[in-house]
Amino acid sequence: MTTLITNAHIVSPDLEIENGSILITNGKITEVYPSDAELPVTNSSYDAAGNYVFPGFVDIHAHGADNKDVCDNDVESIRHIAQKKLQEGVTTWLPTTLTQPQAKLLEIAGKCAEYMSNQEFCKTPGLHVEGPFINVSKAGAQNPEFVREPNFAELKELHDIAPATVFSLAPCQPNACEVIAAAKAIGISSSAAHSEATAAQIFAAKDAGLTHLTHYGNAMTPLHHREIGMVGSGLLDDDIKLELICDEIHLAPDFLKLIFKIKPIEQLIMITDSMAGSWINNGECQLGGLDVVVEDKVARLKNGGALAGSTLIFNEGVANVYKLTGLPLWQIVKATSWNQAESLGLENIGRIEEGFCADLAVLDKDFQVVQTFVDGVAKL
Repeated sequence: MTTLITNAHIVSPDLEIENGSILITNGKITEVYPSDAELPVTNSSYDAAGNYVFPGFVDIHAHGADNKDVCDNDVESIRHIAQKKLQEGVTTWLPTTLTQPQAKLLEIAGKCAEYMSNQEFCKTPGLHVEGPFINVSKAGAQNPEFVREPNFAELKELHDIAPATVFSLAPCQPNACEVIAAAKAIGISSSAAHSEATAAQIFAAKDAGLTHLTHYGNAMTPLHHREIGMVGSGLLDDDIKLELICDEIHLAPDFLKLIFKIKPIEQLIMITDSMAGSWINNGECQLGGLDVVVEDKVARLKNGGALAGSTLIFNEGVANVYKLTGLPLWQIVKATSWNQAESLGLENIGRIEEGFCADLAVLDKDFQVVQTFVDGVAKL
């Protein structure tokens, strides 16, 4: 089966082609054509009508969407989120858990594994296990009742049911570095989150295998002139990747501009951290069993008012970064999919090049999603 996408404004890392075309054969990209190329005859075609065609977005941190949460412990919720993510241009998604009792997390992993066995919507190569190994003082919207010290045996139990691609923990907790090293040995990437860690603790965790900082700037020690903390560590170190919620709420517009100005683009990873309140403007929902109120797309815990994940739609985050930074799209697109794929070893995604999966997001010039392809199949 061959499909030809024509009239495409192709945007891929270090590549931008206006009025280009993409040949897809059996789900893989087999040729990318400039505007003046002679095009082959194919079984089917799709006219992109001058819209952007990006590599499908990779959201490695998202808890839910449209009143559904991964921690609902229901495979239909996971299916619904995966389907909704396609409408954001996301083609690969890591279902993200929360701080919960181990017995419930094992059940949730089982539901995720069930969806993974038949990935009819987004590709789902594994989980993002956020918590429960965090610091109570930085719990934010995580349930402090279930916080516990890092325990590799618990993580391995989950990983044996559904692959844990990423897990987020507090490096300031006892045994954190030992757990990070053990996770790395079985292919799990570690990210620092919900922590009072000093810069020295972050760098020790990096030596043990830490690679990311989760929802950078939030629930972590700030930059200070006598202790640079987690925020300063992320800016100082050129290897640690930063997860960014680009909703202009979790990170102020000027802070986003600062990060994109001074941090290598190759070390930035755009996420949504979306929860059940995404896709609804106002209303009430839950996050890991905690009541949340959404007002004007801002989600806060009903009790205490802490930010409770985001309601960000991935394509809106891309629009925000483009508006704020002025960077060319062929640079920004590294942070939407390629950096995620490189960091986590997700093969053959994140670029529009020969041999890569035909996972594509078609967006109009206002960054609204028009169509999403997974392995060359239109999903909307």
